[in-house]
Amino acid sequence: MERRTIGAAALGVGAVGLGCMPMSWAYSSSEQHGVTSLRAVHTALDAGVSLLDTADMYGPFTNELLLGRVLKERREEAFVSTKCGLLVGDQHIVANGRPGYVHRACDASLRRLQTDTIDLYQLHRADPEVPIEETWGAMAELVTAGKVRALGFCAVGARADRRAGTGIHDGTIRQLERVQQVFPVGAVQAELSVWSREALATLLPWCETRGIGFLAAMPLGNGYLTGALTTGGGFEPDDVRARHPRFTAEMMAANQPIVAGLRRVARRHGSATPGQIALAWVLAQGRHVVPVPGTKKPHWVTENACASALKLSEHDLAEIAALPTARGSWD
Repeated sequence: MERRTIGAAALGVGAVGLGCMPMSWAYSSSEQHGVTSLRAVHTALDAGVSLLDTADMYGPFTNELLLGRVLKERREEAFVSTKCGLLVGDQHIVANGRPGYVHRACDASLRRLQTDTIDLYQLHRADPEVPIEETWGAMAELVTAGKVRALGFCAVGARADRRAGTGIHDGTIRQLERVQQVFPVGAVQAELSVWSREALATLLPWCETRGIGFLAAMPLGNGYLTGALTTGGGFEPDDVRARHPRFTAEMMAANQPIVAGLRRVARRHGSATPGQIALAWVLAQGRHVVPVPGTKKPHWVTENACASALKLSEHDLAEIAALPTARGSWD
């Protein structure tokens, strides 16, 4: 697989990563099986997918424990990215950016992951009660201590409005500029896909001009861009898509032209799938961009990994750019 680099430290990773969250959190719990998930992680490493993205809150904690079982055997092949800053309670999630907590959270993640070093330690959310410089300073101390190699900033969910043209990443960029004065940002993680392109306007260029890696979260549109989801099929109550404005039956039907457009491009690339074209589009947005599709099944891992070999033409990219803007129930 093609290799890409993250941040000024030039940390090398496979061009396509693996989002491990669906194995333990946010998606249909009836389909979360430990043995299958372990096979998915091993399949990823076999394919050259080295970046494994997790967080202490996924589960909570169980996602890191699962990865630890793989890392115990194959640590040298993996690039470990985990996150801190969110606490999961009964029916609620709260931010915690206190320096003491950051240190304790890192030590706990190291134990669960069965490793001595975290390659990329991301701040999951900023704590409104703690100056972000204090939180970031504590994270920088972890780098000095050798527990962490680089720091990342997670901007997923940092906006209340997804519609284009509303400056939805302005607040994130202001925070990034503040923490950059404390310690270099190695990578920023935010949503980027064919149907969520807002990061292209300001956040992606901001990272590129500063040599900061960009981890594209949800590059397959929570699975929609694969074309495998059935319109009106419904989701389990614990699945985040059951409450997502783009996953009502009406909006899934309305957004079918986007998948149809990806299928047209895919036909020009032999046996390529719509999902692979969607990932290839993300990869084409810059050499500093690494899509991190989430899955818990080995066959999807293999399909996603193969997208790194696809090269879209200017005609392909223009056709995708002309696809209609995604709609949601907020429209």
